[in-house]
Amino acid sequence: MRKKTLQGIAALGLSGLALAEGVDGAATAWILVSTALVFLMTPALAFFYGGLVRAKNVLNTMMMSFAALGFVGVGWALLGYSLAFAEGSPWLGGLGHALLKGVGLEAKGEIPHLLFMAFQGTFAILTAALLTGALVERMRFPALLLFLTLWGLLVYAPIAHWVWGGGFLGALGALDFAGGTVVHINAGVAALVGALVLGTRKDYGRQAILPHNVPFTLLGAALLWFGWFGFNGGSALASGEGAALAFANTLLAPMATVVAWAVLDLLRTGKVTAVGLATAIIVGLVAITPAAGFVSPLSSLVLGAVAAFPSYFFLLYRPRTRLDDSLDVFGGHGLAGITGALLTGVFAEKAWNGVADGLLFGNPTQLWVQAVAVLAAILYSALGTFLLLRLVALLTPLRASPKEEGLGLDVTQHGEEAYTSGEGAILVLSGSPSVPALKPKGGEA
Repeated sequence: MRKKTLQGIAALGLSGLALAEGVDGAATAWILVSTALVFLMTPALAFFYGGLVRAKNVLNTMMMSFAALGFVGVGWALLGYSLAFAEGSPWLGGLGHALLKGVGLEAKGEIPHLLFMAFQGTFAILTAALLTGALVERMRFPALLLFLTLWGLLVYAPIAHWVWGGGFLGALGALDFAGGTVVHINAGVAALVGALVLGTRKDYGRQAILPHNVPFTLLGAALLWFGWFGFNGGSALASGEGAALAFANTLLAPMATVVAWAVLDLLRTGKVTAVGLATAIIVGLVAITPAAGFVSPLSSLVLGAVAAFPSYFFLLYRPRTRLDDSLDVFGGHGLAGITGALLTGVFAEKAWNGVADGLLFGNPTQLWVQAVAVLAAILYSALGTFLLLRLVALLTPLRASPKEEGLGLDVTQHGEEAYTSGEGAILVLSGSPSVPALKPKGGEA
């Protein structure tokens, strides 16, 4: 009986292979795992960001990432994927895959087309979630939902098309293995614009705004590094040598960034902070992302170490300004993405990637091409983000009121708190001012 059952399962498997001619089982298995790993990165980001804000805003901050899973994800499936990857112009994809038309189990490279769409969708979701780190503790949640949905369609999708979907940057020869330009420069610049449009938080520059739970941030950094193996390794879209190279470089580059960052901290203050080390991990991961499948392992160590310097010193400088990029998205993602994209044009080695050499290996033109791609992403992301924020502001207020900021966005935007002490929890009544739910015995309301 068991033998017949096994034969039946084998027959079904062979039938499936026949229906999906051209699909490679090993490649499909790896991209299935990679898609799950990249999906995990958005909840991981919620912990990373959530630990860095004040206790009264932690739920709102984490909800920004979790909401992106739904709103950006649905937009991607219905329209965004088509705008990024359907046949179109050098500037934008067409509507050939709108509503997932023509996206089935047929081969897309060596994997099912549907899986390719899902894998790319996790990138779109994460990119939108990344930029929210500059908007925390002051943006109204309804406005955020509308903005993220539109941004995924009108800013992320076009840049993805330019680089990966047959657009002009890919045709120019720009190298972006897993999203230095498409994801990190894009998100970092959008965050910078968002911070400028929203303005500073109510208490910025008047009191210390300290992380409420650094272990959350360390947990988020660890899970992000774990997910990043799928982010970079999966971008090979196969399970062969390219995936192995990207996987190893994703391990090595952040290690070097951590060492360089720690040494800078020790030289400057004699101490290595936990938030600094978590930030270093992210900076190294961001910097290696565009180069992961194009540079040698030794070059990845050098790239990771070099990337620490611009981000480290920018993060020291930024608090002295009126730029309230609350969680340093531009310094950690935008600037590190720019550094990584340009250094890809320096360290790319055809002996390892089979595609192109960089400056150090006799091809200085590649650095110029990388610079053009970086500039194009910066300009479009900045302009598109600014216009979308202005559009959303015409439809609904962007910012919470000073009173709402004072109470915290957890209560005013979601009607709940991350931490309560039982008595004294805040109760919000519709149309009424916030009042204490219970008065602690012998205490004040």
